Amino acid sequence: MTIIDEIKRGLGSNPKWLPSKLFYNEKGSQLFDKICELEEYYPTRTEESIIKNNLDALTGLFDEDTVLLEFGSGSSRKTKMLLSNIEKLKAYVPIDISESYLNDIAAKLREDYKHFPIHPIAGDYTRPLNIPEKIKNADKIIAFFPGSTIGNFLPENAKKFLKVVAEECGKKGGLLIGVDLIKNEKILNKAYNDSKGITAAFNLNLLEHLNSRYGYNFNINNFEHKAFYNKEYNRIEMHLVSNQRQIVSVNGNSFDFEINESILTEYSHKYSIESFKELCAGIFNVEKVWTDDKNYFSLQYLSVK
Repeated sequence: MTIIDEIKRGLGSNPKWLPSKLFYNEKGSQLFDKICELEEYYPTRTEESIIKNNLDALTGLFDEDTVLLEFGSGSSRKTKMLLSNIEKLKAYVPIDISESYLNDIAAKLREDYKHFPIHPIAGDYTRPLNIPEKIKNADKIIAFFPGSTIGNFLPENAKKFLKVVAEECGKKGGLLIGVDLIKNEKILNKAYNDSKGITAAFNLNLLEHLNSRYGYNFNINNFEHKAFYNKEYNRIEMHLVSNQRQIVSVNGNSFDFEINESILTEYSHKYSIESFKELCAGIFNVEKVWTDDKNYFSLQYLSVK
């Protein structure tokens, strides 16, 4: 199924939904970088503190025959904390859906890290990737998937994705992954409803992306950002809510919206240490778990089973 088919299927469903990868055009990637700086948004600074406090153990996972493969690399902000402290590496392979943004970041990285090659791959990491054979044939591949992005998948889809990662990494490989932990829902609700409205702009930019790239005619002013914690499923849900009756169209297809009808744009599932271990069962072994002093977040190293 192409991304165009996914969009039409999502808007034609009841309830409506859109794939969260549509957030990440160039503007969306820049807005997400701003979200990471927000006081309310604890995941980024908390994960960074975990990396900083455990650098020796983390960099000890890598050697000169290791390829570091990052899914959804964005600005490579957290990865640079590792790269600056890894003495030898066979290659760093950042993978991101926003090609222009990725290439800009890769060019800057090459200036700072001249002692190992950097091979950016533009693409949707939930689909098969054209990874060069010289990388796939590395002695050891460690995938990096920070930021609790695994929480954006429904659990059954997260399991499928973990199987794909395990196949890409091979028997000697591993996965270093950020996992957001279950916590007080007031903290979670604040994190996705920031006082500056940057998360709202990030959410609404998804519709701008549909207009500019795929020819839709969404009126952005007719939708509002809504995010809340769903306690039953241990997840944040992000929605775009129509504030009036309206019709949106593209290439002869039209989609009706009632007042207060919403488009689901993202899930962000939260896990306990034990529930995430259960999710990985049969695919990865959990070798090590690092957390912050408040147990808000975890960074975990998994080896391919």
